[in-house]
Amino acid sequence: PLCWVQFSESTCTVILLSIATCVGAEDDIPLGERKTVTDFCYLLDKSKQLFNGLRDLPQYGHKQWQSYFGRTFDVYTKLWKFQQQHRQVLDNRYGLKRWQIGEVASKIGQLYYHYYLRTSETSYLNEAFSFYSAIRQRSYYYQVNKEDRPELVVKKLRYYARFIVVCLLLNKMDLVKVLVKELSEEIEEYTQRFNTEDQLEWNLVLQEVAAFVEADPVMILNDDNAVVVKSNRLQEGGVPQLEPGMVVGQLTLADALIVGNSNNQVKFSELTIDMFRMLQALEREPVNLATQSSKPGTLEPSEKPAKRENPHKYLLYKPTFSQLYTFLSASFKELPANSVLLVYLSATGVFPTGRSEYEGPYDFGGVLTNTNRDVVNGETVQKRNQAQKEMHCLHPGDLYPFTRKPLFIIVDSSNSTAYKNFSNLFGQPMVCLLSPTVYPKSMQDQSQRGSIFTLFLYCPLMGFLSVCGLTSARQGLWEKAQEFLHKVSHDIGQMLTSSRALDQAFLQFYGDEFLRLLMIRFVFCCATLRLHKLFREARSFPESYPQLPKQELLDNSVLQKHILELAAMLDVQNLFTDGMLDNY
Repeated sequence: PLCWVQFSESTCTVILLSIATCVGAEDDIPLGERKTVTDFCYLLDKSKQLFNGLRDLPQYGHKQWQSYFGRTFDVYTKLWKFQQQHRQVLDNRYGLKRWQIGEVASKIGQLYYHYYLRTSETSYLNEAFSFYSAIRQRSYYYQVNKEDRPELVVKKLRYYARFIVVCLLLNKMDLVKVLVKELSEEIEEYTQRFNTEDQLEWNLVLQEVAAFVEADPVMILNDDNAVVVKSNRLQEGGVPQLEPGMVVGQLTLADALIVGNSNNQVKFSELTIDMFRMLQALEREPVNLATQSSKPGTLEPSEKPAKRENPHKYLLYKPTFSQLYTFLSASFKELPANSVLLVYLSATGVFPTGRSEYEGPYDFGGVLTNTNRDVVNGETVQKRNQAQKEMHCLHPGDLYPFTRKPLFIIVDSSNSTAYKNFSNLFGQPMVCLLSPTVYPKSMQDQSQRGSIFTLFLYCPLMGFLSVCGLTSARQGLWEKAQEFLHKVSHDIGQMLTSSRALDQAFLQFYGDEFLRLLMIRFVFCCATLRLHKLFREARSFPESYPQLPKQELLDNSVLQKHILELAAMLDVQNLFTDGMLDNY
């Protein structure tokens, strides 16, 4: 290192241990330039210290980390401006290299990305993108390949991987494909040049992102047969509005736990495809902040938006039971008044091994949390006394303590129906939306590319096309069908709010736009699958707790007529039954 920082308990003192090493012959250096290098060394080391300290912050809770992030942003803002203002002195006296500027920009991009993860404010994704994009446009890492230091090349590869994640979240798929190609070339050069042990790991990264990009079951094609990427985040006017006279609850979705523990599902950077879809279903379309990309690093993230646009989210990839319970408890503890906690579980089912005389909330199984035990062909090997409960299972009973506050649960699993055996012990609003537990054998198994149920909640039209076996749609037809679905959503909303048989819990949640949209999409999914000729088993239909009224909602003749109209529009009406389904 060119300079070191020594930290005492109360103060931080910068000690330039060899000014000659840092800036050349001491006598030739003006005092002002020497001070510039000293200040830069201080800011650089202070920024690294603060950045490394981010790892030690608790991942849960809203308050403990905010001031620390603020200090870190502040130092990086000063560092970024400082290197811009004093570039010539730093080039001449410090020997500042372009990859070092790239490293600072990359750290700022990471800061914005992690701030997005902490706050769920999608605007910060755009800020991360602007820094990552500037690194590429200005070729900050270009010279790295000429230096005989493999650790610098790894920094470049990691930068690419992080940039790809941000582009995926912003649906910049064309750029993702370009970045993947560049990353592939970088990995090939890296592994050929250095005899490294991490070649397989980097090749796995390439395979994962390639599978992730190809995961959408339906492509939208324009007139030139090019793929058109559509965002499925909540847009202005994208949810049926509350009408005068509607009596609904005033609850707001404040927190969401998005859990992914499905075996063999496509994933990238600790995001399964189901998690990726659900997190976007709980976000509004991002907007650019006032920060200009030509002068990045000037944002003060401590200045929170006046109104929280998105519910706060925790993304939990393959959590253990104790991790999941810790996050649940922290979220429950900090839930504001008149707010809702949403728990989304996309996980492998755990089934009960026997029947007991009394069937309670721990006797129906549940979903699997992470365990190091052997998994063979996607099934957990049983190595325990069959009479005992599965200790790595999240049972419905495990969620009982959290029903003291409004709770909205979505379970996408082969044993989702375990969660219909709930009791509302505390009288608070609670709803569980439950996926089918089996899908028709005649349908091609696409579970690796994400669940059909979550697909409906994320993009109902894509779910509809998928169960109809359509892999592509023309852009004009897609937009026409989307417009029609908007009308269908409005009608479903009216059915929900006017139903006399509907449990009041649904109406308590209806005031929140995100939850309203999820409930409407759930009803559409139920009605579609109940009319589809391939979905004949009761286990192939979604369920809910409390149950939705079949006659008024799921088998509503107006809704069935809409579904058949949509099928006709897409020329797949032969896949649907024309008539009421009293048998189900």
